[in-house]
Amino acid sequence: MNKLVPVLIGIAIIISVSVFVLSGNISEPQSKSIYETGFTFYDVEKIKKSLSTQKIFMSSPTEITDYTISQYCPPLLELQNPINHCATTAITDINGNSLGNINMGGTLDGPIMALAILDTSDIFSEENVVDLVFQTMIETLVCDCWDDLQPGGFESIDAWLTTAAEKYTASSQTTLKSKIEGIENVNLILEITSKDESYLWTLIVLK
Repeated sequence: MNKLVPVLIGIAIIISVSVFVLSGNISEPQSKSIYETGFTFYDVEKIKKSLSTQKIFMSSPTEITDYTISQYCPPLLELQNPINHCATTAITDINGNSLGNINMGGTLDGPIMALAILDTSDIFSEENVVDLVFQTMIETLVCDCWDDLQPGGFESIDAWLTTAAEKYTASSQTTLKSKIEGIENVNLILEITSKDESYLWTLIVLK
């Protein structure tokens, strides 16, 4: 059964003490309004269609406008614009088992952030699902250009995720955070944190 998973990213940032930052290719500054560039709320449908070909399914978006908005679209320190409109979707596998959520937040004019939150029982055994969802997010909302740019020196998105997982398991810290900056004027933030007996993977796409 589909279920909504509130974002725990705010807590994760506070307790994070193990961080590695990786810079990608820096693009020219934006000349248009942040709401006129990059991805839109309608791109959720593109993500949904692409994931369905991989047997990963998304629910229709649910709008969050009340006081719980910060649980789904958190006001990160990196954001310079307020978020007062948020939409969340549930992700499930072919058997209907919950995998997590994909959320977008911004204003009615458009989103300024998108994030995918996946809950896995093992940090490596379900990495293929994490890779599929995160790669679809990046290719749809940012660009299909990772192989050409290889930001941070990573030849693929999977290489970035694998390196992050390896660094996390080698560390005794609760949370690991990694950044890829400046791809098509968009920044990517990856976080891995423990949650009870599972692992919470979060990918944040910021305009």
